[in-house]
Amino acid sequence: MLSSELNKLQKRLGVKFIDESLLKQALVHRSYLNEHPDFNIGHNERLEFLGDAVLEIVVTEFLYLNFANTPEGDLTNWRASLVNAKMLYEVANDLGIEEYLYLSRGESKDKNKKSRQYILADAIEAIIGAMYLDQGIEVAKKFILTNVVSRLNEILKNQSYLDPKSHFQEKAQELKGITPHYQILDETGPDHAKIFTVGLYLGEELVISGMGSSKQEAQVDAAAKGLKKMQW
Repeated sequence: MLSSELNKLQKRLGVKFIDESLLKQALVHRSYLNEHPDFNIGHNERLEFLGDAVLEIVVTEFLYLNFANTPEGDLTNWRASLVNAKMLYEVANDLGIEEYLYLSRGESKDKNKKSRQYILADAIEAIIGAMYLDQGIEVAKKFILTNVVSRLNEILKNQSYLDPKSHFQEKAQELKGITPHYQILDETGPDHAKIFTVGLYLGEELVISGMGSSKQEAQVDAAAKGLKKMQW
């Protein structure tokens, strides 16, 4: 990667690295090294490990200090929503990280949204780890507060800290006085690639069905569809 490209990325991140090789390493996916064994920088997994811990402590400290009267269970849910792969993918997307990644040819061509989402989420954690090593906790903290914690109001407003199943159950109990339940309607495919169809019920009423490669995935799909159908 050219120095000018790294400079552009550092402007997006709001951090000027002392050791630019740390930032470069944060962008290296393991697959790239399989095709470029002589590449003089390692992959980003150790930085990701470090960045994950830094992210967790910064978010935890912020929630602890700013929501003194909020129960621990709620704080745990809010934190999970801020540090999960989906949220970190959104951060990476907003910063345009994908164009700077070092990926193998096969990984570059694979446009599977879910796998790319995880690669980008991991890259954000690795970048945070690189910031921490390069300039310490305060620089990493500023980045996290600006790009991650700043999304908390949106999470609270949309109640997106609740997974679809929890959200549907909460609304069903609040508005209908009923606890929803799920029932398997169909199973298709071989054992190693089954597809489950699950019904979401309020009492005896089938609200909607969902599908997935596991019972849990099908239940979440049904709950998400149920929320839209009920306009909750």
